[in-house]
Amino acid sequence: MTTTTPHVPHPRSGQPDQAPAAPGRAAAAQRRSRQHAFTTWVEQTCVHDPGARAALRSGVRKNLDQVPHMHRLIARWLPENAAADTERAYYAIAAMIAAQPRTAYAAAHTPEQTGPDSATASGPARPYGVSLGTAFAAAVTQAPGREKQMRQGTAESRLNLLTRQSVNGLHRHLPAAVAYLRAVGAPVDWTQLLDDLSHWRRHSARIARRWLQDYYRARAKTERDAADLADQQEAEQTGPTEPAAP
Repeated sequence: MTTTTPHVPHPRSGQPDQAPAAPGRAAAAQRRSRQHAFTTWVEQTCVHDPGARAALRSGVRKNLDQVPHMHRLIARWLPENAAADTERAYYAIAAMIAAQPRTAYAAAHTPEQTGPDSATASGPARPYGVSLGTAFAAAVTQAPGREKQMRQGTAESRLNLLTRQSVNGLHRHLPAAVAYLRAVGAPVDWTQLLDDLSHWRRHSARIARRWLQDYYRARAKTERDAADLADQQEAEQTGPTEPAAP
């Protein structure tokens, strides 16, 4: 009886003879490192290069065939053989970052310090960042006084609208939602949003669930913290309870 010897790939020259990391996790880590390097570079570029910022900003709500001035900036960042949804997500996120007021950008170094080849040099990326749901919760939490209730209604309606969208619908509605968040000072995790937008077609239900769960989880924590603080202040105002007289 003839037996077939299974093929065992020869290890690469110079590589230690050890079990490789799980391919899925390694690929995800590499993808997120590239995404983080890209969004960082876009913010830096928008701070230091007004012409590039204008070119990127011109892509808001545009399809890839309507943004000729963006290609010289974005093309080198695209993953090799990137899917159409991934390409579209890179362009859309860059345009939304560029559409912010200049005062909204994080502190940035010169853009030359970051490039596609440096994506893995900055260390491993987090497995999951801050979702859009958390950003909407922050928009409510940061509201002054009576504006909280109004913002809560706005945040919930906008977030629920986004979670019901197709890929095309999300690209249509997302710029306005992000502009609202940035206008009220809520931070946006651009790296995570890029990843979510890239995978929306296949994983929209899971991503939408996470957005909603993160929103309501953050709101519940804020309300608990506020109740605890109120109880503490009330206890401090009333002082210690006097023992009953014998």
